[in-house]
Amino acid sequence: PGASGSPTGGPAGVANIIYFDFDRSDIRPEYAALITAHAKYLAASGAVKIRIEGHTDERGSREYNIALAERRAQAVKQALNLQGASDAQLTTVSYGEERPAVAGSDEAAYEKNRRVELVYGR
Repeated sequence: PGASGSPTGGPAGVANIIYFDFDRSDIRPEYAALITAHAKYLAASGAVKIRIEGHTDERGSREYNIALAERRAQAVKQALNLQGASDAQLTTVSYGEERPAVAGSDEAAYEKNRRVELVYGR
C-alpha cells in the first residue's frame, strides 16, 4: 500500500474504524459515508474478505462487553450487507474489552476503545 491506501487494504483514503457511543451499538450518522465506501469496495471486489472486529471499553462485565462488541460488529455487518457486500465476504468477531486500542481508564481512552475495526484479507 502506498501513501494513499490504508495499511490494511480496502478503499484508498477511507478509515477502517467506526467508533461508538457508550453502551450503544447503533452506527452514528457521521460513519454513513465510511460504511458506503467499504460496501462499494467489497461489492466491486467479490473475492475480498474482511473481518469485522467488535470492541468495547473496560466498563461493564466481561460477558456484557463480549455481547455488546458482538452487537456492534453485527450492526456494521448488516450495514455493509444492505449496501452490497455479500455475507461470504464478511466475518465478525467480538473481542469485548480484551484488545484496547488505547490504555487508560478515562473518557479519552474509552472513546477510542469503543469501536469496530474492518480488517481486510482475513
